[in-house]
Amino acid sequence: MAGYVELTIEQGATFSTYITVADGAGEASNISGYSTSAQLRKSYYSSTANNFTVTIVNAAAGNLSMAMSASNTANLTPGRYVYDLIITSPSDVTTRVIEGIVNVLPSVTR
Repeated sequence: MAGYVELTIEQGATFSTYITVADGAGEASNISGYSTSAQLRKSYYSSTANNFTVTIVNAAAGNLSMAMSASNTANLTPGRYVYDLIITSPSDVTTRVIEGIVNVLPSVTR
């Protein structure tokens, strides 16, 4: 089961967070050879998505970073969104690692 985490993104600012993929016992999972994908949508049913950039930082330790550039966050309308991050193993097993709500806060400075 995916972890649930609420995130806050400031409109017009670079966003980045780090995630450790763990097994059911809480031990870090080796994600060598895995692919990743993460998206942000206004609702679960929205046809429009904004992609996060997901980077495997340390595969043996299960460490990932999930980021969005300042130019991408500047284009987000303030409000609540949903997101998730999935990983796919070399044998094509897909796992949702984390999911939740994102609150996008408006920017004053443009």
